[in-house]
Amino acid sequence: MIYPINKDPISLARKSAAATEADLHIGQDLLDTLRAHEQECVGMAANMIGFHKRIIAVNADGMLLLMYNPEIIRASGRYETEEGCLSLEGVRPAVRFRSIKVRYQDSNFSVRIKTFSGWTAQIIQHEIDHCNGVLI
Repeated sequence: MIYPINKDPISLARKSAAATEADLHIGQDLLDTLRAHEQECVGMAANMIGFHKRIIAVNADGMLLLMYNPEIIRASGRYETEEGCLSLEGVRPAVRFRSIKVRYQDSNFSVRIKTFSGWTAQIIQHEIDHCNGVLI
């Protein structure tokens, strides 16, 4: 199901709760909504569609990747950049890392650990910020 984009900064600033297997449908809705906005958006967190759960979806070099309960366990190569967001107007400064190692659960709720770099790493960091209630 495609959901409207949440643009309420008070709601977006709320930390998200851990996702459970009961939240699998939210992941699918997140993917559907990201696909509907693929021309203007490369990643989404569940709070962007009104669910305060730790779920993100990102376009990782042309492949959509869904992560439940993502957490960055290692980061290197700090840099400053600017980012926009479908939920917020304008562009804002952000501090990111060129390479990150992320622990997450896939749609089978199996734990995965993977290293990401470059643009994909930046997208994941932005969406994890959403899960943490951080507005760039």
